[in-house]
Amino acid sequence: MENANTKSNKLGWKFWLVIWIAGMAGQLVWNIENSWFNTFVYDKIAPDPNIITWMVTISAIVSTFATFLMGTFSDRIGKRRVFILIGYVMWGVSTIIFGLTQFTVGALGVTGAAVLVIIADAVMSFFGSTGNDCGFSTWTTDMTNPNNRGSLGTVLAIQPVIATIVGSLLFGAIISGFSNLEVGGYVLDYFMMFLISGIAIIIIGVVSFFLSKESPTLKPRKNESFSTSLKRPFNFKLLKNNKLLLYVLLTFMVFFISFNVYFPHILNYFIYGRSSTTIEWLSNVLFNSSDASETIAGGLLAGGLLLGVPLVILFGKFLNKQKFIPILYASVASNILGLLILFFGSLAGVTYGGEIAIILIGIFFVGIGYMGLYQALMVWIKNLYPEDMRSQFEGIRMIFYVCIPMFLGTLVGNFIVQYLGDPITLVYEQGEITGYAPNFYLFIVAAGIALLTFIPIALAHFEVKKNPPTYFQD
Repeated sequence: MENANTKSNKLGWKFWLVIWIAGMAGQLVWNIENSWFNTFVYDKIAPDPNIITWMVTISAIVSTFATFLMGTFSDRIGKRRVFILIGYVMWGVSTIIFGLTQFTVGALGVTGAAVLVIIADAVMSFFGSTGNDCGFSTWTTDMTNPNNRGSLGTVLAIQPVIATIVGSLLFGAIISGFSNLEVGGYVLDYFMMFLISGIAIIIIGVVSFFLSKESPTLKPRKNESFSTSLKRPFNFKLLKNNKLLLYVLLTFMVFFISFNVYFPHILNYFIYGRSSTTIEWLSNVLFNSSDASETIAGGLLAGGLLLGVPLVILFGKFLNKQKFIPILYASVASNILGLLILFFGSLAGVTYGGEIAIILIGIFFVGIGYMGLYQALMVWIKNLYPEDMRSQFEGIRMIFYVCIPMFLGTLVGNFIVQYLGDPITLVYEQGEITGYAPNFYLFIVAAGIALLTFIPIALAHFEVKKNPPTYFQD
């Protein structure tokens, strides 16, 4: 293998341009899928957490399958750019198609429309993983080395924050702005959000293809059959022989189980749960209307995260020096503190200005924890991937980062909403439907699960002391 010290640490302007436009586009669509899809279900289909659970779970399975399948293709042919192009273009098309599902409720009923929503989300996830995980994410690994991945990690960690800020404010504003636009009795607020974002990601996919270039060290890997290549990542001796990689993956898994308990429901918690009175009050204060709840909810989420951006930039300095363990310990502690603030702050029963302050402080600590951990793990794991299986190992990461956490986390969250949530009744075109609004119990359960993240971090810490890694694998 070529020693990473012999490779240039300088990355050109075209590289950073692709990182920002393709990375941000992917994160913005992720923001839609993980936040606004769930409010879309409550607003257009039914206030039923089971729909969200099925949608998130099947999406996670499809995403993981797509990453293995398309990742194997990518490694075998030695190409990344074409996967960015096809994946992003079809990701945009399927986003627009997803928005059309709201028009099927009258013909298919709630159950039929819910099934269609789940299928449409699965199709989106397949193409999203093809473009973002197999194409873009692996391309970033190919083009960097351990000496400059801290800088890349800083950008990749800030992007979800910016996407959440922009997505929460922009998409919330689009939804509120088009709330008076109707066709055939259907309000087009959410559809316009899906249409605009879908067109944007199609354009970005094409532009990124022409701006990017393949790594000169990337070569086709056709020394075995496709089926053999597809099965190689499932040879778990690879993880047994690389304990540090296994512990990093387990850290991903435990933390994001906790994350998926509360995050899919957090905007619905603001809009329909205990905070809804405060959200409606702030909507009337700022917009002289109660129809801007989505904008306010998104703004609160964005505002708390924005405060943590300077710390993320600081973390990047440590990561360039391979200081992963301290960042992970501090990040998990911060996340747990934020979740406890959200839980006990809700128990305090304060409203209006007091509750706004509690939400912002809680989201600030939660956000620092999420951003710091994600940043550290994404940089660290890129240093540990086998060189000839980078795209396929994105699939392994997806199992621990997406598939298992989304399945288990959303099941726990669904149980809490159904049995501890607040009963609500919402009015739709087809009449009134009863359901449950998320409440603060999500945060205390998530905090308890997040505590377990210290276990794999400690194991990784001991492994680093026992067998110090070199990281120079490129």
